[in-house]
Amino acid sequence: MTSITVYSAPWCGHCHRLKAALTRAEIPYVEVNVDQTPGAIDLITEIGGGTWLIPTVVLPDGSGLVNPSLQEIRDRLT
Repeated sequence: MTSITVYSAPWCGHCHRLKAALTRAEIPYVEVNVDQTPGAIDLITEIGGGTWLIPTVVLPDGSGLVNPSLQEIRDRLT
């Protein structure tokens, strides 16, 4: 399975919960810290339709999900 990309920040509780759920579900992911990655906020703002919210997940097909549940991610990966 190709990994997904999770845009998050260390201070984000929703991000911590989603990453823990992904780990438990054995869904590989790459984490991008939006506080330390130039251009990350611009990218997730585009995915979010003009507003940035984390966690934002980019799937292997290039599509994005804003603050998704584990089930939403699973559904899109199958």
